[in-house]
Amino acid sequence: MSLFSWLRPHRPGLDALQQARLQQLPAPGTLGDNTLRDQRWVVLDLETSGLNLNRDQVLSIGAVVIEDGAIDFSQQFERTLLRAHTKLSPSVLIHGLGPSAIAAGCDPAEALLDFMDFVGDSPLLAFHAPFDQHMLGRALKDSLGYRLAHPFLDVADLAPLLCPQAHIREAGLDDWIAHFNLQVGERHHASADALATAELMLILFSRARQQGLDSPAALQQRLSQWKRRKQAPSF
Repeated sequence: MSLFSWLRPHRPGLDALQQARLQQLPAPGTLGDNTLRDQRWVVLDLETSGLNLNRDQVLSIGAVVIEDGAIDFSQQFERTLLRAHTKLSPSVLIHGLGPSAIAAGCDPAEALLDFMDFVGDSPLLAFHAPFDQHMLGRALKDSLGYRLAHPFLDVADLAPLLCPQAHIREAGLDDWIAHFNLQVGERHHASADALATAELMLILFSRARQQGLDSPAALQQRLSQWKRRKQAPSF
């Protein structure tokens, strides 16, 4: 892969400064053999206008960082993306993104550039990651002409993999929060949900180390094996 193969040609809607920022984004890293503690992880949550993968839009991005085995509260990200013509659905209002919040938001290109600056070359974690990965990838492509190639791990899969005794597969984030008696405050808000996911992930990293999985690459490999077994037909 060439140095800038994750970028598409110049996006007509970007100004010169935005295009320069786009070109300066670091190449995505890979999941290697360093320890889980040494890896910087970005835990992501999105609020969207709905659940349609092809029609709905990203409205808000929240993220926190896990580094050195802990949540680094000095590294937090939150942006509301300005969508001038967004028709507010009930789901948007549930998340507290009413007209005033949308009006106070950032230009999507600026917000997404800020977010990818924040991510750097780090891998991403999310609960039900395929949805967030698709929605973020489409937003980046539409606004920046950027192809998202960062590793994504799904906390909704890691939890039952590492805690099979819980017997709560197909569970939601609230179910895992209750299972581990985590004390979380606000929910259904991008930054708050990212923080709750990060707190859950710290427990899962501890479980992974207890099972001899102490590198991002080993964790990804075990997760891939587990998913293949789960998807294999039974006879």
